[in-house]
Amino acid sequence: MPLVASRRARGGIVADVGRWSTEAARAVADVPTWRPLLLGQMRRLGVDSVPIAVFIAVFTGIVLALLSSYIFTGAVPLYFVGSLVGKTIMMELGPVLTGMALAGRVGANIAAELGTMRVTEQVDALESLSYDRSAYLVVPRVLAATLMFPVVTSFAIAVGVGAGWLTSINLLQLSTPDFLKGLRLFYHFKDVWFGLVKSASFGAAVALMGCVQGLSTEGGAEGVGRATTRAVVHGCQAILVLDAFWALVLL
Repeated sequence: MPLVASRRARGGIVADVGRWSTEAARAVADVPTWRPLLLGQMRRLGVDSVPIAVFIAVFTGIVLALLSSYIFTGAVPLYFVGSLVGKTIMMELGPVLTGMALAGRVGANIAAELGTMRVTEQVDALESLSYDRSAYLVVPRVLAATLMFPVVTSFAIAVGVGAGWLTSINLLQLSTPDFLKGLRLFYHFKDVWFGLVKSASFGAAVALMGCVQGLSTEGGAEGVGRATTRAVVHGCQAILVLDAFWALVLL
């Protein structure tokens, strides 16, 4: 029975995501409704998320530099530390770890806000005033996250590589020219846009999961708590699925 219930729950989530995606795509044409809200959402979902992304990137860069030094010492030249730090942060850890962190912050924020509006009947009030709920609530949040996740991720990549460089020259006795030599050795322009394309899709998925869970909330304050938790969990799951998808498609 639990397995059957789990399958029904997954089917319900997929159906809800499909329904709200269709409604949001239709509502994109209602530009006068969502455009005035877009900049505010970009600041809330993107700019305000930069500190947590930078915090994670700093320690990711430090750990990567130390770990790659541990692996390479005695086997390959140490300037390969720059290669591993750069490639890993640009293509994988920068986008994915930033996406996971923002799934917790952005996805939970959206689900809690819209869930509270739902249980206090503010969403019904919007509809009674002839507002399109998708254009007013969903579209600005999904667009803002899609546009701002790559910006936040680019900050995280730059900071993570910088932290790896500082760790290398201060703790590993690696010179700056050697670190840059390793960084350039396997660098391709694709490394950067691959990570940014992934992060844009992560932003859309996280915001959409937050909107779906928030607007489906039932059961008062307890229901808001459940919706917030589901938004974070489903947002992280969506990031991992999309990460595998882009690896299959673009690599």
